[in-house]
Amino acid sequence: MPNAMDAIDRARTAVTERAELPGMSLMEHLEELRKRIIHSIVYVAIGFAIAYFFHERIVRFMVEPITRALRQNNMDTRLVYLNPIEPLNFYLKIAFFGGAILASPFVLYQVWLFISPGLYKQERRYVFPFMTATISLFFSGALLGYYYVYPRALTFLIHFGDQFKPMVTISEYMGLFVTVVLGLGVVFEMPILIFFLALFGIVSSGFLWKNIRYAILIIFVIAAILAPTPDPLSMVVFSAPMLLLYGISIGVAHMVHPDRRRARAAKAAGQP
Repeated sequence: MPNAMDAIDRARTAVTERAELPGMSLMEHLEELRKRIIHSIVYVAIGFAIAYFFHERIVRFMVEPITRALRQNNMDTRLVYLNPIEPLNFYLKIAFFGGAILASPFVLYQVWLFISPGLYKQERRYVFPFMTATISLFFSGALLGYYYVYPRALTFLIHFGDQFKPMVTISEYMGLFVTVVLGLGVVFEMPILIFFLALFGIVSSGFLWKNIRYAILIIFVIAAILAPTPDPLSMVVFSAPMLLLYGISIGVAHMVHPDRRRARAAKAAGQP
């Protein structure tokens, strides 16, 4: 509890300090938020149209892991549906997720434009590292899930039930695909979240290190939710990257925390 209260106090202090920055009024903030949301929706809509145009290729890319796993066990590789409208919904969902991924760099830039007025001038230079790291981490997690975690999980599950005839519906398959592949992509954004919390002075590297045992517990809980199989190997495969990312996040917090930045500025100015 004391650690949690300290974090709350630091958050309150950070908000108070930034409230003193010259900026926009409440109505101007709301107008800016509306503009950024509209722009983001437009970008996602454009991405949706592009993704729907290529939806057949995207579907082939998505079903490749289960097709391979079923073929290895000499099973029918076609997915099934239980409702006549299910294929249409499937294609629309494919186009939506694909469009959101295509539009993500532009949406992230809109997020940055919205929060940048609340940043100090020297903090705004992080825009390009922020964009590069966010996109790289997401795709790293998603590719790890697609090429390593997901195929092995499917192979294990289908081989485990090889005495039965599988009838995998397209909706169930998509739900599992999104949970594992895109879920890992989102999990890999942990350093970005810590980056902003540390940038605003809400958390520090010391705070993260002191609470590492709680972080490990939360990481294993998240791994248990995302892992498609309950075996310990899947838990380790999911939790190991998150533990590594948590360690990286401690280093990120140490570098961008306001106290650390002030110390570097004082050293550069020749102050003791």
